Amino acid sequence: MADKRDYYEVLGVDRSASPEELKKAYRKLAKQYHPDLNPGDKVAEAKFKEVNEAYAILSDEDKRRQYDQFGHAGVDGQGFDTSGFNVDDILNQFFGGFGGFGGFGGRGGSPTQPQRGSDLQYSLTIDFMEAAFGAEKQVRIEKEDRCDVCNGSGAQPGSKVSTCPTCHGTGQVQYRQQTMLGTMMTSRVCPDCQGRGKKIEQPCHACGGRGHRHTVKNLRVKIPAGIDQDDTLTLSGEGEPGANGGPYGNLYLHISVRGHAFFTRRGNNTYCDIPVTFVQAALGADIDVPTIDGTVSYHLKEGTQPGDTITLRGKGIPIIRRENQRGDQIVTIQIEIPRNLSAEQKELLRSFEAGTTDKNYQSRKSFFAKIRDAFK
Repeated sequence: MADKRDYYEVLGVDRSASPEELKKAYRKLAKQYHPDLNPGDKVAEAKFKEVNEAYAILSDEDKRRQYDQFGHAGVDGQGFDTSGFNVDDILNQFFGGFGGFGGFGGRGGSPTQPQRGSDLQYSLTIDFMEAAFGAEKQVRIEKEDRCDVCNGSGAQPGSKVSTCPTCHGTGQVQYRQQTMLGTMMTSRVCPDCQGRGKKIEQPCHACGGRGHRHTVKNLRVKIPAGIDQDDTLTLSGEGEPGANGGPYGNLYLHISVRGHAFFTRRGNNTYCDIPVTFVQAALGADIDVPTIDGTVSYHLKEGTQPGDTITLRGKGIPIIRRENQRGDQIVTIQIEIPRNLSAEQKELLRSFEAGTTDKNYQSRKSFFAKIRDAFK
């Protein structure tokens, strides 16, 4: 018990606080630390339990008197016990459901009110060029959809739908419950109409009275030019139907892009390597450079070195939803050393090498100068 904080300190009130002041402090802290507002936050969860324990003791006149006289020892065994106890039942009474916290979460409120349908998530794999230039794809989805026979009412067309006599159309029934805070009223979904507030005399033959049924739908999806790996497309209203006439949820398509045999991509820039011959690199040459638009001609400068790069402006990936704006293409030069030379070719190269000087090999000259300086 020594590690427990003073209950008045937990609620942030004086020891002389009135029941109304206790209740006001509890409401504020329960809202602040409620798990639905702090998902995964263990500190907030612990504080939420601490606040509920403090209020459970101090809101009871007898327990508060014992606590004031003997401290925690006076209420040992009478404190907050989560086994078999639903904190949300109490919160429903204080706040009119957790939705009473300014509209957070989906708890509380009438079950007969329109409710938005669930969102769906699918993955779509496209080719590199489809991502670059856009495409139209067909996506096959399976989902619960509004029954087209009864239009979501759950009733056979032409049959009678009446107000539920159990809940009188509210979709809820109230129960009296004994808790540590005394007798409280809790609300539950009506077991006879499942919260609809209406009694269906003759269920729809197509959906069995559910108002929705499993369907398969083929959608034509426009892929915008420039979309990238792990981007998400939102198809509004293509999720599952809402309850009680509520709107449909959304469909989220998570994009995966297949690799290309030649190009790679980073952002809106494309990259590739091009091999050239020793002679082309040494003397310069006109070479063909592939881009995602096709091959373009480029003049390679004299004395090009291995690893040199060429930047082709505006030849990369279109920037999504920005007309006529594109990234660049970066080309890295790879100089290929000839193999399987004939004796005559080898002799020519030896003669060529013998006629070169340090001025022909600037990097080599600089390298050996650094070596000499390092070992002086």
